[in-house]
Amino acid sequence: MRPENQRRLTAVDLFCGSGAVTEALRRHGYRVRVAVDNDPVACRTYKQNHYRSRVICGDITKIDPSTHPKFVGIGPIDLLIVCAPCQPFSSQNRAHKDALIADDRAHLLLECVRFARTLQPEVLLFENVSGLAAAHNNFLLQQLKSELAAQGYLLSQPRRIDAAYLGVPQRRVRCVMVAGRSFESIAQFENAALTPARMTVREAIGHLPSLNNGERSETDDLHFARSHQEIVLKRLRYISKNGGSRSDLPEFLQLACHQGRSSSFSDVYGRMQWDDVAPTLTTGCTDVTKGRYAHPEQDRAITLREAALLQTFPPNYRFSGNASQIARQIGNAVPVVMLEALMPVITNMVRGAD
Repeated sequence: MRPENQRRLTAVDLFCGSGAVTEALRRHGYRVRVAVDNDPVACRTYKQNHYRSRVICGDITKIDPSTHPKFVGIGPIDLLIVCAPCQPFSSQNRAHKDALIADDRAHLLLECVRFARTLQPEVLLFENVSGLAAAHNNFLLQQLKSELAAQGYLLSQPRRIDAAYLGVPQRRVRCVMVAGRSFESIAQFENAALTPARMTVREAIGHLPSLNNGERSETDDLHFARSHQEIVLKRLRYISKNGGSRSDLPEFLQLACHQGRSSSFSDVYGRMQWDDVAPTLTTGCTDVTKGRYAHPEQDRAITLREAALLQTFPPNYRFSGNASQIARQIGNAVPVVMLEALMPVITNMVRGAD
């Protein structure tokens, strides 16, 4: 609870996706005035859960915050959140510098400068994949640093943070940076000691009803098991409960591309472990052929609800779209609890500027 004499802080959420960041901000007393994304399905999800915020669904490069009707009259903004698309910076993207320069998505990160110029937030918070801090992306970070400096902001050094260290039941190493108006403000973030917390797969999803192949929960539309083909079920039956992998498969059930290659794509068909964290969830997080996304005990992939809980969405969070669209929204999200863990230091930075 904020003291009675403190005004409610405000934020703008760029690249908002399905609204995980806004969920964390709301829990810490922020009012998200405007959210922006170009995915119409994710925007529908956002509106379902955060109906008090104004949502702009469109190409951010064509949105002018100085004239767009939904930005008119929103008042002072304390915090600007920037979670630009991560694919150009992912470790799975082998593109070299020249290819990255040609990737329009990489330059979406720089769009925040226009918004900072108009909205004049006290603090900007950036969240992205850890690869953003890699050496081959330094040219882009230097450009961001220079353009922000022209608007009176200092950019912090990137911090690599594993969400599993902050209470998210998932290994998810991210790059987090801030921009503020003083060295003292930036130092608060760079030197902040984050409070360790831990949650396991069991704690996150162990309470959900068991499901057989193709079965659906009667009370939760997102808790349903995929209808796996018989060959997939045969493979899952061979894989050891609670952490087994495709190395458990007899040769006649191994995919031809996996035979003799135990170290390549070793997580495919793997099971999660109850008393550990899950692997990083991707947009293919409900497909056992895409990673270690099999249930610890049941012969099936995890459900959409299980994936959402592993991303620390609240259990009643609603999603729009078909199954693959929902999986994409979940896999692309910022874990709610991770951002919550960062909010005390961010709020101190904002309040210190008052």
